[in-house]
Amino acid sequence: MAVVEISIVPLGTGSTSLSPYVAACEKELRKHCGDLKYELTAMGTIIEGDLDQILTLIRRLHEVPFREGAVRVSTSIKIDDRRDKSSSIEQKIKSVENKL
Repeated sequence: MAVVEISIVPLGTGSTSLSPYVAACEKELRKHCGDLKYELTAMGTIIEGDLDQILTLIRRLHEVPFREGAVRVSTSIKIDDRRDKSSSIEQKIKSVENKL
């Protein structure tokens, strides 16, 4: 199972406000996330699940700002794909908290 962080930034919108684009991406995510777990954060979105499903979803999300009028979109992706044991958003946080 992979844990992926994405940040989708529309450029060339004529405004410094990104929340309408984030909201549009969030609507698309809710509509097409299937059995993927996700968490919206102040700086991006974290998605947990099958990597192939996540990458397909990211491709769909990347298109949303274009549909909303952006002329350029920059999408950053960080992938943590652990194969030796199960990994989850909650497990990663608990691991750090246990060391505090």
